[in-house]
Amino acid sequence: MAREFQRGHKAKISDLTAGTDLYVGVQISGSGLTFDISCFGLDADERLSDDRYFIFFNQPKSPEDAIQLLGAQSGDTESFRVTLDQIPSQIQKLSFTATIDGAGQMSQVGPGYLRIVAGGEEVARYSFDGSEFSTERAVMVGDLYLKDVWRFAAVGQGFDGGLDALLQNFGGEVAEEEPAPQAAVPAQAQAPTFAPPQQTAAPAPAFGAPPAPATAPAPSVHTAPTVAGTTAPAPAAPTSPQAFTPPGQTFTPPGAPPAGQYAPPGAPAGQFTPPGAVAGQFAPPGAPGAFPGQAQPFGGGTQLAPVPPEANVRVVLTKYAEAPVGDRWTEQNANLVRATLTKDAPILAKQGSMVAYQGDIDFAHKGSGLLGKLTGALTGQGMSLMRCTGNGEVFLADEASRVFVIRLQGEQLYTSAQGVLAFDESLETEVRRIEGAGLPGGGFFSMLFSGTGAVVVKTRGVPVVLPVGAATYVDGNAVIAWSAGAQAVTTTSLRLRRSGYARQTTEAVNLQFRGAPGNFVVVQPFEV
Repeated sequence: MAREFQRGHKAKISDLTAGTDLYVGVQISGSGLTFDISCFGLDADERLSDDRYFIFFNQPKSPEDAIQLLGAQSGDTESFRVTLDQIPSQIQKLSFTATIDGAGQMSQVGPGYLRIVAGGEEVARYSFDGSEFSTERAVMVGDLYLKDVWRFAAVGQGFDGGLDALLQNFGGEVAEEEPAPQAAVPAQAQAPTFAPPQQTAAPAPAFGAPPAPATAPAPSVHTAPTVAGTTAPAPAAPTSPQAFTPPGQTFTPPGAPPAGQYAPPGAPAGQFTPPGAVAGQFAPPGAPGAFPGQAQPFGGGTQLAPVPPEANVRVVLTKYAEAPVGDRWTEQNANLVRATLTKDAPILAKQGSMVAYQGDIDFAHKGSGLLGKLTGALTGQGMSLMRCTGNGEVFLADEASRVFVIRLQGEQLYTSAQGVLAFDESLETEVRRIEGAGLPGGGFFSMLFSGTGAVVVKTRGVPVVLPVGAATYVDGNAVIAWSAGAQAVTTTSLRLRRSGYARQTTEAVNLQFRGAPGNFVVVQPFEV
């Protein structure tokens, strides 16, 4: 059973648990408020002498991984993993803080807590509410500190000022925003000044955070300052040395073939003749070979022999024949999907996506009322649907985009509406808004699919599935889908300049994904 703490109470960690691998969860909420929750690693003078130990959304772990930001989970607004026996000796205190992002004061917060979990069991809890504060905009919730042994203190001390002031109180330095460089080089040719720290999926904590009784509040939108020095600028790409050629002379690299002859990388020095080609004649890479009895197609104007009779149209088209029926949804090829319909199981597809159909199929317009009666002008996620019913097969595509069938078995999946080609009508659909400051309409809208059935998503190019770690950032135009367990918030990157985005200045807002290991986000290699 968890030991209850009041403000000012302290205890040795060894009196709470024998373990040193701790889960620290903070739950804080308030009507209309969003919060930034951070951990300051302080030295013996209670100063942030090493800013690598300021753990927040933009720096989710310490150098040796002793302190890790885990994200919202198990009812906690934010959570951390702390491995006490791996913390370096110069770090004497970990101060867990919460600051209001935007307008508001701490007297507006509802019931909250800081809890410590070890070995899958909650061992300590400090509860608080807004009655303990007044006009403060930050609070130091609790400390883990080293005084001969590691101890816990329930602090609950309000602090005037936001995260900037709190950072300065601990001796940190707030990085100033630098003006965009006025260089003649095109924006897309410049390296972005900031990239989120590369993260691997954090291992599942052995301590196991049990579900908390409180409901998890909406994730915060982070606009906190960046600590100076937490990220290093991208190194300049090395330039290849230029060979010097005296005037009037032609430079030939050592080992290169004689002039006019082509040798691919890795080929021996000297004359190169592609396999099957006539000596002295060059066949471009990937050029077709000759039919039996036909001269080489590349030979300085050699006359082509007639196509042999066995290469008739039926033989040529065989490889494009209709794919055998698998189940209800069959990927015909990389850009075309086929749905096998029965009268009692209709599908919904993007209007105009029908390429061909066989059998008795009816097509009817289905408005955006299916998507929670939100129009495309309001949500940015509106889509015109058609309802396909009957017995037969319908082939669907959209501008030669790549298509993928995702089958749900009582599961949930988030997508953007632009990434949906078709889905089973049996699936439950819902439009959800991801809150965010600075966005038209106040947020980013996504579609949530639930139940058993299939969703066909489309991408521009081959997608990549990224594991969601402590913090994963994705351009809102590139995201296609993500797992329901991943927490998504809109965020304005503090150091990501316009050069980090393609063409449009409206792309300064991106999505931040956080979650436990096993969650993912699907990204397409395309910018609108």
